[in-house]
Amino acid sequence: MKSRTKRLFSTLTVLAGISAGGAVMAAECIAPANPGGGWDFTCRTIGKIMYDIGAVSDPIQVTNMAGGGGGLAYSHVVNERNDDPELIVAASSATATRLAQNAYAGMTADQVSFLGAIGADPGVLVVAAGSPYQSLNDLLDAVKADPSSVTFAGGSAAGGFDHLKVLMALNEVGYNDVTKVKYIGVDGGADALTQTIGGFTQAMTGDISEVVGFLPTGDVRVLAVFTDERIPGFESIPTAREQGVDLVAVNWRGLYVPKGISSEAYDRWSTALAEVAASPEWAAAMQANGLAPFTRVGDDFQDYLAEVIADIETLSREIGVIQ
Repeated sequence: MKSRTKRLFSTLTVLAGISAGGAVMAAECIAPANPGGGWDFTCRTIGKIMYDIGAVSDPIQVTNMAGGGGGLAYSHVVNERNDDPELIVAASSATATRLAQNAYAGMTADQVSFLGAIGADPGVLVVAAGSPYQSLNDLLDAVKADPSSVTFAGGSAAGGFDHLKVLMALNEVGYNDVTKVKYIGVDGGADALTQTIGGFTQAMTGDISEVVGFLPTGDVRVLAVFTDERIPGFESIPTAREQGVDLVAVNWRGLYVPKGISSEAYDRWSTALAEVAASPEWAAAMQANGLAPFTRVGDDFQDYLAEVIADIETLSREIGVIQ
């Protein structure tokens, strides 16, 4: 019992981030979810590589803070840790979507400072192998001609990112009557693909990681990937941009920091993140976890994020997700 109590006390001391003298210990990365999953992966993998390559001098402590789809951690940073220079927080496209849809109780993206993203699970549009749609424009033109003729399936609920990717693509080709676009949300990407292969829906919207296992069977055809460039290892899949649809839509993996830290602290973390992005260790981690290169750090990322949030907010209002 004494040994267990001693271990518990030691763990709590580390989690509190204090030493016997009350000084702040190692930097901390908050994963806004339970262990496992994307945000936890971001903290643990990026934090470890930062230390391994010497971008930070001490190991980075990981704290899991689940609640509100990331909202609990966001509120914690804004209200309690606004000037903590040793804090970083995992973020993703889900963070941007929830901020755009006011899911964090009125909190906004400008209440923190986003460092950047250095990897992504790219968005895709997929049809069954026997589909008459041979290109992305074939599919989008069919929707424009008769919205009732095409139903999309995705692993997110209506108004989620899978749904929004379709609407953003259609916006890029001049179709704005988004309430007429047919979309059904199912339980994950595999179910969405099954619906499409079975002919119950005409296309699947999701991420490349959800499709990889189906490609060897020849049952599906990926019409487009929503990245800047073709994905290494999947060079046969054209980007949307190659087909005249100027859209990048990826489930990016990145970090934010408290708004109140100094510019020097922000630059220090930005530099460390950029060093991870350029490292062979991160390249190996991306390959092992099905991620594609997506490096936007500092101002470049903040500009990208502001545009994405504005687009998601507009579309969410149009389809009634927010008022």
